[in-house]
Amino acid sequence: MTRQNLLLIPGLLCTGRLWRDQSAALADLADIQIGEHHLDDNLSDIAARILRSAPDRFALAGLSMGGYVAFEIWRQAPERVQRIALLDTRATTDTPAETQRRKDLIALARKGRFTGIHERLMPLFIHHDRLDDRELTGAVAEMAEATGRDGFINQTKALMTRPDARPACATIDVPALVLCGRQDALTPVAMHQEMADLIADADLKIIEDCGHLSTMERPEAVNEAMREWLQG
Repeated sequence: MTRQNLLLIPGLLCTGRLWRDQSAALADLADIQIGEHHLDDNLSDIAARILRSAPDRFALAGLSMGGYVAFEIWRQAPERVQRIALLDTRATTDTPAETQRRKDLIALARKGRFTGIHERLMPLFIHHDRLDDRELTGAVAEMAEATGRDGFINQTKALMTRPDARPACATIDVPALVLCGRQDALTPVAMHQEMADLIADADLKIIEDCGHLSTMERPEAVNEAMREWLQG
């Protein structure tokens, strides 16, 4: 099988560490690049920055915010995307309550309380049974620290202004993987079913006993799904 280029986009407050296990497990199939997404405060500029350094053609995978960026990359350059994977994400925009929560978190970060934000979000990020897993929670905290306050504010602004991606779903005509944790508290299964129903060639995978950060919580299951997607 011909090696592919694989572009991986992390989620909010996440870095390439989010994809560590996939980067190792899929290295025999693909040349892997991590997209940077904390330097701009809107999806259009984030996607354009990533595309400038991306290969001419690539497989594209994004988790959570990474999925929103993946949609924008598809909108800007669909001819460059050979296949797409949307993990623990959604096509719809925020509700008013979600937008307000994001504004409140920005206010906290600007007041110098950024270090506590990932702790507030942890129960939404991972399965409740893993909240005492110090290795996992420690890795999430390290990613948040590496993203930094300014990066978090940029990311959050971009999330609040993202467009509805359901029209984009309907235009996706490459092999697609739609995957989420069964217990994802931020983007539940129904949201992934909606995306899978809109995409012509989508394979829906639900990972059991898993929250929002599926690539870190259940890496073996995600690796298997992504390997099938790349080889398909």
